[in-house]
Amino acid sequence: MELMKLITVTVSLFISVTVITADYVRPQPRKTLHFQLNPKPSFYPQQVHISLAGDESMRVTWVTDDDSSPSVVEYGTLPGRYSSVAQGESTSYNYLFYSSGKIHHTVIGPLEHDTVYFYRCGGQGPEFQLKTPPAQFPVTFAVVGDLGQTGWTKSTLNHIDQCKYDVHLLPGDLSYADYMQHRWDTFGELVQPLASAKPWMVTEGNHEQENIPLLKDGFESYNARWKMPFEESGSSSNLYYSFEVAGVHIIMLGSYTDYDEQSDQFSWLKADLSKVDRTKTPWLLVLFHVPWYNSNKAHKGEGDGMMAAMESLLYAASVDMVLAGHVHAYERSKRVNNGRPDPCGAVHITIGDGGNREGLAHGYINPQPEWSVFREASFGHGELKIVNSTHAFWSWHRNDDDEPVRSDQVWITSLVNSGCVSEKKNELRDILMAP
Repeated sequence: MELMKLITVTVSLFISVTVITADYVRPQPRKTLHFQLNPKPSFYPQQVHISLAGDESMRVTWVTDDDSSPSVVEYGTLPGRYSSVAQGESTSYNYLFYSSGKIHHTVIGPLEHDTVYFYRCGGQGPEFQLKTPPAQFPVTFAVVGDLGQTGWTKSTLNHIDQCKYDVHLLPGDLSYADYMQHRWDTFGELVQPLASAKPWMVTEGNHEQENIPLLKDGFESYNARWKMPFEESGSSSNLYYSFEVAGVHIIMLGSYTDYDEQSDQFSWLKADLSKVDRTKTPWLLVLFHVPWYNSNKAHKGEGDGMMAAMESLLYAASVDMVLAGHVHAYERSKRVNNGRPDPCGAVHITIGDGGNREGLAHGYINPQPEWSVFREASFGHGELKIVNSTHAFWSWHRNDDDEPVRSDQVWITSLVNSGCVSEKKNELRDILMAP
């Protein structure tokens, strides 16, 4: 009880506690990782990762070199003893001179919340284990964008592995394959230790496009390999969808598909927001790749079009936090709307600093905008712990000589607890009902 009183006082003041080291020297970029060939039997499951697939279900994805390998997952709560089995689907694709392996997607469930399951893909091969998220608060998210495959990527992944998180959120730019399709395979192997154990929920960035005019549509590789629960959330595209964890409703939007008011994505977003029940999910988060609030010279203004189309809708819906990538640095805003601090606006966080090969974005615009609280060009990751229906703790951890150093932190109060949701109820209704 005393702890909650302390938290309440801290949150009410909305105090941001930051650690800034004046003599900190940012590290240099690290080289792209090189992967040794490690031939495996054709049936062997590779690039295993999991994602949420609706309430009480999980999608298991893996790749095999054997086209005849079944898309079957056996699973249970005891190692080596599988009480359930699920049959899924598979796909593959060709990209110029590259042919993918057989990509399997199998949904397992119903699963108990906050429970460890052991599973095996394809009827043979190694055993993996996963842990389902909790049904209630607290729930913790690891957040990082623009990962790539460098020495800093590996450092970031090691730090995330030390975090006691339930779900990984990634706002775009995964593998940095950039048309070299084998780099999708090495990325899948790189993240498998983490992505096979905790669900990874991702949205696309510019490096996932890989379109070739007249030859290849965009996002073919991404859509084939990283299938998200778009169908489960009523979306017609893998590029935007939503899902719920504990008491949090999370919307993943696409910065690189149509988003104007006449677009399918905008129509879906309105329909999705109309279904949000803030008594059931008091926290509302949104992720996409290109930040709207960015005081870095890199990619300045690139999110303005999407912001003009969607910010008023997200504001009326009382979105608590917006998480983006793209800019290879970290920045956190005050609650903001329409370019100005607003107690009923969202906290915007740019976290495109996972470890990509393009390096950090050092150039910031001065003076620092009024809405910007903390900004730094360093590699790192974020952790968001939703403590209860009203309080959340956000922290950003800089990669400092391979040690995760907490460099920015803040308690955040949900807008449900502020009265903003009830104040904007009619405004949201009018926007949702507009043709």
